[in-house]
Amino acid sequence: MTRKELSQLYWLNREIAEEKRRLAELEAAASGCTAKITGLPHVPGAYDRLGDLSALIAEQRDLVARKVRRSIAEYNRLNRFIASVDDAQMRVILSLRYVKGLSWQQVAFAVGECDESYPRRKHNQFLRKSEDAENAEPQAV
Repeated sequence: MTRKELSQLYWLNREIAEEKRRLAELEAAASGCTAKITGLPHVPGAYDRLGDLSALIAEQRDLVARKVRRSIAEYNRLNRFIASVDDAQMRVILSLRYVKGLSWQQVAFAVGECDESYPRRKHNQFLRKSEDAENAEPQAV
């Protein structure tokens, strides 16, 4: 698995947080708590503001729900991969970094190291070995 594949859960969760922020903004506008919604065009004149906002809110809720389902699937896929790793310390490092989303310094402290370069170096070596094993040609018998 590549670093990009491992990072997908982190980025999906960031997307979900942003979509939830937009949903809260729409709901606040619908309840009359705010007058401005970022990213929406200004429409002069009379129109069904509440009806339009209700439709946008429903679409936004659906979008958040779909991304949450994708995040759950990605979480399960990531955990299956991590569980397949033989080295227990590497499983901990991968889980802390990619499932919990900790910084390298936080990962280092969690595994009993003071220097963030230790878990990062082990991680990079692991990924290189994994990629080399994937790219190796199967030997003919």
